[in-house]
Amino acid sequence: MKRILPVLVLSLFLLASCSKEAPPDKEELTESKEEAAAEQKLAVGKTIYDANCGGCHNSDVAGAPTPGDKSDWKDRIPMGVSVLAKKAIEGYEGKRGVMPPKGGNEVLTDEEVTLAVKYMISITKE
Repeated sequence: MKRILPVLVLSLFLLASCSKEAPPDKEELTESKEEAAAEQKLAVGKTIYDANCGGCHNSDVAGAPTPGDKSDWKDRIPMGVSVLAKKAIEGYEGKRGVMPPKGGNEVLTDEEVTLAVKYMISITKE
């Protein structure tokens, strides 16, 4: 009986550790990693926006479109991120106002400006 008890305990332990659920497949893991990376990039974009862009975009200075205001963005969003980011990076003079290159902050990288643009688009689409 003494020999059976350890085997019985080990067997119960192994059975308890088995899961009825199948492990997630590689595609599910990849999707969740991609979603997490996208969320992290939007968080970085928000930080850049708050520190560099919000002063004008939250106050409609020089015609800056307000994030979240669908009427300000209805004609812009269809242009796509690459076009909007290029205008923000290089500067743009439009019918309503002026966007200085990189919002007047030349130390921003093109990637940082692009992340801020993606952030503005994301909160407008919500």
